[in-house]
Amino acid sequence: MSKKIIKLKKFWKNKKVFITGHTGFKGSWMAVFLNLLGAKVYGYSLKPDKSSFYNLANIKKIMTKSTIGDLRDYKKLKKTIYKISPDFLIHMAAQPLVRYSYDDPKYTYEVNTMGTLNILNIINEIKSVKNLLIITTDKVYKNNNSKKFFKESDELGGFDPYSNSKACAELVCKSFYDSFLSNKNISCATVRAGNVIGGGDFSANRIIPDFFRALKTKKKLLLRYPNAIRPWQHVIEPLYGYILLLMSISNKQKSVYGAWNFGPKKINNLQVKKIVSILNKNFQNSVHVVNKFNKKNHYKESDILRLNSDKAKKTLNWKPVYNIDITIKLVSEWHRVFLRNKKNLLQTSQSQILKYINEF
Repeated sequence: MSKKIIKLKKFWKNKKVFITGHTGFKGSWMAVFLNLLGAKVYGYSLKPDKSSFYNLANIKKIMTKSTIGDLRDYKKLKKTIYKISPDFLIHMAAQPLVRYSYDDPKYTYEVNTMGTLNILNIINEIKSVKNLLIITTDKVYKNNNSKKFFKESDELGGFDPYSNSKACAELVCKSFYDSFLSNKNISCATVRAGNVIGGGDFSANRIIPDFFRALKTKKKLLLRYPNAIRPWQHVIEPLYGYILLLMSISNKQKSVYGAWNFGPKKINNLQVKKIVSILNKNFQNSVHVVNKFNKKNHYKESDILRLNSDKAKKTLNWKPVYNIDITIKLVSEWHRVFLRNKKNLLQTSQSQILKYINEF
């Protein structure tokens, strides 16, 4: 066991961590990560699909307690948080899809903006939770498709309802901290990660899940935006950054409050078609890929999106280590286990996390 993991386990042993959205893709990985470090993990989330990572890997068995509930149910959410009185609260619950936000913008704002407001107001009212981390997105920036790498101080915006609802959440967080939380010694930070990928993501209209659906059904894979450039990173990398940030804010260092970027290596800023090409090679080019831009079903999305993570590198000693080939290899390995023996999915996920910590 490496010195790094010993240090992490020493800090997190028996710490109570409350995760909203723990049944989602990213929330499930965070639950596995913190459980490995010895934390007591509590969750509040919508009921997961039967085919979700959470259910397939039986993540419920590693949870100290899992509560099924809607983020918009203020009374139930407050009662749950108050009863647990966690040491840390990680707010991950969201409507996470750009395309769906066009179909139901009202729901998107209710969950992403007002849901975040619910969390902040509850923390302000009950006063027992002292460390808060809000997960937003790299899409919060006002993006004119320039080639710049966005840093935390850049202007917020967001054209589509999803991106804008998350930008609104960032502004709500800043206001609540300045107006209320700072006076009560409550730590608060927001985090913006890149296009996070990994085993267990089965969301609709996401390129990696779409690839594996095409692989399974032997249907063509249609690329809506083949030339779009995104910051691709394995889910373990930003989650490790979040964990380091939580450890820092628990020391009440006000210099680490506020917004943080956790993006991939610069060489991982690649076009969608390149990602699919690398992924396809891992499966003997079994998927027939078609570049097809459909104007009829077109929703505006950014052509280029890249993050500057210098702040996290300098302050937290965090840095992205996986190149795109390793990232895709890990995703492929997870899905091979999924196709062969679903009983090993939790163990595979745990092994990938431990390997990351021990080696980097």
